[in-house]
Amino acid sequence: MSTFRYLTRISIGIGTVGGIYTYYGFDKNSKVKAYSFSDNGYEFPTKWDFNWDKRESEKKDIKLTGGDEGEVCVKPKAIRHLILIRHGQYNTAGNSDKERTLTELGRDQATMTGKRLKELDFPYTNLVHSTMTRAIETAKIISEFIPYVPVKECMLLEEGAPIPPEPPVGHWKPPHYQFHQDGARIEAAFRKYFYRADPKQETDTYTVVVCHANVIRYFVCRALQYPAEGWLRLSLKHASITWLSILPSGRVLLRCYGDAGYMPPHALTTS
Repeated sequence: MSTFRYLTRISIGIGTVGGIYTYYGFDKNSKVKAYSFSDNGYEFPTKWDFNWDKRESEKKDIKLTGGDEGEVCVKPKAIRHLILIRHGQYNTAGNSDKERTLTELGRDQATMTGKRLKELDFPYTNLVHSTMTRAIETAKIISEFIPYVPVKECMLLEEGAPIPPEPPVGHWKPPHYQFHQDGARIEAAFRKYFYRADPKQETDTYTVVVCHANVIRYFVCRALQYPAEGWLRLSLKHASITWLSILPSGRVLLRCYGDAGYMPPHALTTS
């Protein structure tokens, strides 16, 4: 074998090994694993942050006093359930918020969701809704089916542009300052309603939140610690139910997203 052919074979071998090395992601310094035949090649760069609500130090055993037993150590056990409901279909041709009222179908959707919440028969703690007309009307209809639940409103829950989406879309491009303004407000709403229960809380709570698609989609991404800029990849039906549970450990469970299976096909709308 000539020297030229020998060196050529060595070069091919080295190149092949190098390609396999790169392809299968054996580079320990790389944050993202390369693709292989056996998996999709993606590794999350970080682990779950148990202190996302800054209450990690409060989940430890607490001491309660009272009775003849003196101090008793108990573990936090209560779960905070958040049931997020998008408003019903509304008049998108309205020039102002007051004109963007629910359509007849939107009222029917809210009625069906109210009936569904009544059927589920959870011990609802309270109902809070956005101050926009379509959310107010939806919440009013729903509350007729759970009349014992206290109702209040919150401006933080109004619709808006939470964060520039990735990938961007051509048909929806609000000015960048809108993300700057709305994003801070919607993030404030997340921090107001999403946190683990107080260690002294003995029973689970069920908060019903009637608001908007962009807000709910952002909440879901934030609560599950998914990249928040992916919120626009999620679709959400009118008057649908999204259920998140915050455990004492700080874990968050998505029990259902955009559930509208209790509605007939003609009532399933997204815009």
